Amino acid sequence: MNLVIDSGNTRFKVGVFDDTVLVRKEFFTHENDLKKFITENSFEHMLVSSVKFDPTEILSWSSNSRKKIVLTTSLQLPIKIKYATPQTLGVDRIAAACGAYLKYPDEDCLVIDAGTCINYEFLDRNKTYHGGAISPGVSMRFEAMHTFTSKLPLVKSISESKLIGDSTESCMQSGVMNGVLGEVNEIIQRYKDLYPDIRVILSGGDHSFFENNLKHPIFVAPDLVFDGLNGILLYHVEL
Repeated sequence: MNLVIDSGNTRFKVGVFDDTVLVRKEFFTHENDLKKFITENSFEHMLVSSVKFDPTEILSWSSNSRKKIVLTTSLQLPIKIKYATPQTLGVDRIAAACGAYLKYPDEDCLVIDAGTCINYEFLDRNKTYHGGAISPGVSMRFEAMHTFTSKLPLVKSISESKLIGDSTESCMQSGVMNGVLGEVNEIIQRYKDLYPDIRVILSGGDHSFFENNLKHPIFVAPDLVFDGLNGILLYHVEL
């Protein structure tokens, strides 16, 4: 079994793979819980992707893994990176692009990772990653309106929002939910204008909202980042 860890800003996301098959997922908010999980289990190989916590410390918790890898922008990858500032490229974005390549090789792919931010990642059919866009996610939009105004409340997202709000809360919900759908639909259309056969892949914590409301055909892959991390790990195991 191999272990991949996606260490984000608020929690640790853990995937256990039997070769290319994801057999277990775990989520931890405290590093001690992650450490306990690693020390109490045995993994042949490990890869850590981290935006906040020291990845080398995480790897040190395993005493029996043969290959231990930290995902960085300088790591050799199964795809090519064509990005003006690769040193600033988030490792989660790299993982999503690699996941798209492994699922749909030889295709132009647009990955939409709908989480705290909405990340758009473009990978062409020659396995070259070009970049994309970063936009505020659904929750961030609600929090921004509450934080940067004196009277607007903190409103929760809803699965369906009417176009014409009839209260402050429903107006905010209409603005955010319909606005973000308009954004994503328009960006997909612009990519399709350039690449008519492009594969649109949806992942991230808010994927179900977009899955049910987007007008374009999409392919849902909620574990795309896990798949990408594992693909990078297997790529190095086989080197």
